[in-house]
Amino acid sequence: MVYWPVKDAPTIKIVKHADKDSPVTLWELTMKSHTGTHVDAPRHFIPDGATIDEMPPDAIIGPARVIEIKDPEAIKPAELEPYDIQPGERILLKTQNSSKCYKTDELVEDYVSISTEAAHFLADKKISVVGIDYIAIGNINDWENLFEVHDALLGNGVWVLEGINLSGVEAGPCELICLPLRLEDGDASPARANVRPQAANGRGGG
Repeated sequence: MVYWPVKDAPTIKIVKHADKDSPVTLWELTMKSHTGTHVDAPRHFIPDGATIDEMPPDAIIGPARVIEIKDPEAIKPAELEPYDIQPGERILLKTQNSSKCYKTDELVEDYVSISTEAAHFLADKKISVVGIDYIAIGNINDWENLFEVHDALLGNGVWVLEGINLSGVEAGPCELICLPLRLEDGDASPARANVRPQAANGRGGG
């Protein structure tokens, strides 16, 4: 799987094996808190921000909306403006990342990320959650953008969901079911994120 380019890669080791020398099977997992699909808490960039264990249980479960982005380089305000985004919405951004980046286990560095202007646009809309279909919401090759995008969103109470694959998901309303591990004082946590069609009487707000 793709992971943030750090020195220590995620590892999985079988400590005990029920078919060999033990009555049980036991795995040991070693990884950073931002491995795979994961949720960023404000504490990731904001020193006194909320931690992952302080995330309200319903923050990232409920009605959501998938917005398909056509721009092959970055998510920009002009493409978001027509969607009339409302306060409290859970917004999942589907880009060409979903169809392109998950075909390889190698890091695709020219993935579509959120522009600084779009991050401030979404923060000003007071959404509750933003999700993107690759490893980070900001540009890994532009540290100024990477930091400012996280600051703009996490600093305004927006929970960030990174590393979701939306290749099989249609644009429009849906229901998001996602929970990270409840790590005490955690800056982030791996999570399992699922979407399903929204009920006919569902609403898009949080």
